[in-house]
This record gives sequence, structure tokens and C-alpha cells, in this order.
Amino acid sequence: MRKAERTHILQSALTITALTVAGASQAAGTGHQADPDWPLPVHDDTRFGQILFDRFEFQAGDEEDLFVWEAQAWYGGDTNRIWLDTEGEDIVSGGEGGEVEKLDLLYGRHVGRFWDLRAGVGYQTSYGTDDDHDRASLVVGMLGLAPYWFEIDTHLRVSEDGDTAAALEGEYDWRLTQRWILQARGETEYAFDSAEEFGVGEGVTGLSLGLRLRYEISRKFAPYVGVTWSDRYGDTADLVEAAGRETQESAVVGGVRWWF
Repeated sequence: MRKAERTHILQSALTITALTVAGASQAAGTGHQADPDWPLPVHDDTRFGQILFDRFEFQAGDEEDLFVWEAQAWYGGDTNRIWLDTEGEDIVSGGEGGEVEKLDLLYGRHVGRFWDLRAGVGYQTSYGTDDDHDRASLVVGMLGLAPYWFEIDTHLRVSEDGDTAAALEGEYDWRLTQRWILQARGETEYAFDSAEEFGVGEGVTGLSLGLRLRYEISRKFAPYVGVTWSDRYGDTADLVEAAGRETQESAVVGGVRWWF
């Protein structure tokens, strides 16, 4: 075979290869496959889900013993998700009844590297007494990871009666070893309006702090023990005292954190 023929064949082969690669790249860029049997270059439309019980615990307090839960579930992709958040307590001894402090159905949109903007509807109710109350609300807030690895959940809540309140929750984990983790948790709320039927007065309602030491038997299952302390301030403290209760409370807790 002459040298000119070999050069011509080589040039034809390179041209065919370049056209094939260009066609495949163009198809991938427009979201269409060049061939039905070829996989997509990046699978960014996959949906995931998780259910997490961050607190599932028994609290032995000064006046009452409580069963407390805080859980969230989500389903969606990296950008858009549907969230279900719930938090509440049930009085085991020293009183009666309980309260679902929140049951929120939210839409979340990823708006930053570590932040999700969430909005939706919420529900709150008390039960087990002769003076039960419930209310619905609109909720908007941010959930994410602040600098230095602080987990932040903040939201603004406007009830069907027009009562407005802003809440802030923060958590921080110290990883003592690969399995032992010490978690610090704080929570506070500011009420722009009073809601006496729920024991909430206008202004800063109070502060709750806690320390929990957990042992991760696996990443998905971790029993823990800890302590909590809370205090009520201002008009909220006045409502608590009028009901014959102490404004400050502390408890020893034991529970399990788990997810799947």
C-alpha cells in the first residue's frame, strides 16, 4: 500500500471518530442520548429519601416525666425536596396529656452550598386535657450548615389567628472518637403576639439547652444519655407561673437516635 493511500485512510478514520465524539457530546449536552442503549453521562435526576429520629427519648424531670420526640422525613433530589417535620411531648407521669408542638409539611429548595429554603404549612395541637387547643399556620425558614459545622434550623410561623413567632434551633457535634459523639443543642423563640391558650406570651419566650452523649453502634443507630435545662422569660414566664408551674425545668434524658 502506498504511503499516500495509508495517509488518506488514516485521515478518514480520524474524521469519522471526531464526528462520532462530537455527535455524542452534542446529544448529551441537549439531554438526548445518541443511542438508546447508551447510559446518561450524569445521573442527576435520581430521587432519594430519609427518615431521621434526632430525638426519641425519655426525660425524668423535676416535676414531670416526659416522652419526647423530634423527627423529620424528606424525599427528593439535590435541588427540590418535600419535608415532613414533627416534634412533641407526652406526659408520662406528674401530669396528663401532651402536645404536638409542630407537624409541618414543607417544600424545600436548595439555594446555597449548605442551605435549603423551606416553606409550607404547619399544625400544632394539645391533647389529653379538658382545654385542648389546635391551630394551623404558614411556615417559612432556612435549614442548613453554618460555618464551623453548626446545624441551624430557623423559621417564621404565622398562625391562622395571625399570631407570629420566629424560632431558632442549633446543634453542634463533637466527635470524641469514631463512635462517641457529644451533641450540644440550643433553642429559643420570639413571639410577636401572645397566644395564651398555648402558654405563649409576647417577646422572648425562653431558652432550652441540652447535652447528649451518644454511642453509634452503627451510623444508623445510636443510643444516648444526657441532660436538659430550660427557662421561660417575660410574659411567657408569667403565664407559666399563673398555671402553678415553675419557669425553670431540668431533666435527665435517655433515648436513641436512628435513621433509615
